[in-house]
Amino acid sequence: METMKIYRAGSRPSTKGPETIFTGSVRLDPLFDLTEPGRTSAALVTFEPGARSAWHHHPLGQHLIVTAGCGWTQCWGGFKKEIRAGDVVFCNCGQKHWHGATDTTAMSHIAVQEWQDGSPVTWLEKVTNDQYLWAVEPD
Repeated sequence: METMKIYRAGSRPSTKGPETIFTGSVRLDPLFDLTEPGRTSAALVTFEPGARSAWHHHPLGQHLIVTAGCGWTQCWGGFKKEIRAGDVVFCNCGQKHWHGATDTTAMSHIAVQEWQDGSPVTWLEKVTNDQYLWAVEPD
C-alpha cells in the first residue's frame, strides 16, 4: 500500500482555461486531484490582465491563496474586492462569486475546494464587462 504520493514539479502539464468558464487568458496547473476517501483537490490558476472566471459556486466552499499579483473577487450582490499576494479568501458554501486578475495586473492563486456528489463546483453565466469593471469596495 502506497502511504505517500509526491507530485513532482513540472510532471503535470498546464492547460488553458476553457473559454466556456473563463474570459481572457487563464492557465491551470493541477497541484493535486481528489484522492478518496478525501474530498479535496487544488490547482494553481494564473489569470492574465482582464481574465476572470465565470460566476460559480462550490457546494462545500473554496479557499483561494493568492500567490502573485493583484486581482478582484466578488460575491453576488456585493462589492468587488481587491485581493493581493499573501491574501487568503474563503468563498462560503453555495455563495455565487467570481475571481480573476485586475484589468491591468496578472494574478495567480491556489484554489482549494472539496468535492460533493462528484463535483467541486457549479459553473454559471460569464461575468459581463460591466460587472467586471464595476466599482471596487470603498475602504
